[in-house]
Amino acid sequence: MRKEKVGLVALVIIVSSWCVSPASSSSSRGEMSRGKAPVTFGSPSSSLALNRVGSSVVFSLHGNVFPTGSYNTTIFVGQPPKPYFVDPDTGSDLTWLQCDAPCRRCTQTPHPLYRPNSDLVICRDPICASLHSGDYKCDHPEQCDYEVEYADGGSSLGVLVKDDFSFESYGGGFLSARVALGCGYDQIPGRSNPFLDGVLGLGKGKSSIVSQLSSQGLVPNVLGHCLSARGGGFLFFGDDLYDSSRIMWTPMSRDYLEHYSPGTAELLFAGKATGLKNLLLVVDSGSSYTYFSSQAYQAFAFAVKKELNGKPFTEALDDPTLPLCWKGRKPFKNIRDVRKYFKPFALSFNSGGRTKNQFEVPPESYLIISSKGNVCMGVLNGTEAGLQNMNVIGDISMQDKMVIYDNERQLIGWAAADCSRNPKSRATVA
Repeated sequence: MRKEKVGLVALVIIVSSWCVSPASSSSSRGEMSRGKAPVTFGSPSSSLALNRVGSSVVFSLHGNVFPTGSYNTTIFVGQPPKPYFVDPDTGSDLTWLQCDAPCRRCTQTPHPLYRPNSDLVICRDPICASLHSGDYKCDHPEQCDYEVEYADGGSSLGVLVKDDFSFESYGGGFLSARVALGCGYDQIPGRSNPFLDGVLGLGKGKSSIVSQLSSQGLVPNVLGHCLSARGGGFLFFGDDLYDSSRIMWTPMSRDYLEHYSPGTAELLFAGKATGLKNLLLVVDSGSSYTYFSSQAYQAFAFAVKKELNGKPFTEALDDPTLPLCWKGRKPFKNIRDVRKYFKPFALSFNSGGRTKNQFEVPPESYLIISSKGNVCMGVLNGTEAGLQNMNVIGDISMQDKMVIYDNERQLIGWAAADCSRNPKSRATVA
């Protein structure tokens, strides 16, 4: 279980003398183990499909915000295609799998380690260059080394390879695309680690799987997700699954190009201004919870506590699930028991000209019920988590919304949706 999973990353490329050895016959696992985690998975044979209505690719999602702590999907890599469970992360670009090349240090995985082929990405490849910051040297021109460092302290070190990704269509048959991915041979687990094979990088960079598929003319450079509050949901590539006129759109910020950001926002609580403006926002499916910078967090927590004055709640100081929990006269069974006592919040930002759009978050999209039967606040202090002044909209606040990242038009969009079933038409958006 990952209490405070954060997906924003800093990408660093290192150069080493390591080379892939595809003929290696054994897995060299490190001493670190993630142990057991309560992650739920679907059938590998049905997690990815090509939508009938056009070129969109649809992935089933499994898991939940709590108690699992993350969502996951299945990708099929290699020839013949093999399934791997991965964490879909819009906060990072690179897709990577724990890799038997051999592996110096790998954590426990649900599938055998990925076995790479000999198709290395060279150092001067544009995809490799996109992972470097500034000028870089190619001491080993024949390969591209990488190191991905996550905000929760985890990391993956490895080399880029190319391999076939297979997409199963609803009507049968397969679409195969050659995609660059990371062969991770040295992993350090972060504070919160899922029992997964790797990460599905969905960011804006050239190494993102969506960017690569788009550059090959297979799908538009558009992706989205629909996270169900009941668990599961779906992820999609392409623009065939929604009616654009029914989506609330706002421009991606030109000032924060590394992440999906609508720019700065004003925080509202219960429909009223809190006085907090110019909050830098990032939308990140790699974060289980929502994070506010210290000042915004303190103001929000104060407003929630003030709203609970005189209500049948006592702060549950003995519940370690999240930093702020409350107990009632008897244990709560679900959010419906408490939602009437809490108020929604909203993030309001300029969408061009004088127009302002609001990303509204009802109580059920920032609260959880802990295993102790207490209600806990899923908005956390991002400054304490190392995010400095950044404010992150995480999975909990995107539940039961279709959230779209349109890299073609540089727009972020959202709309209420039924996320409990995979889409088969534009009718998915309510």
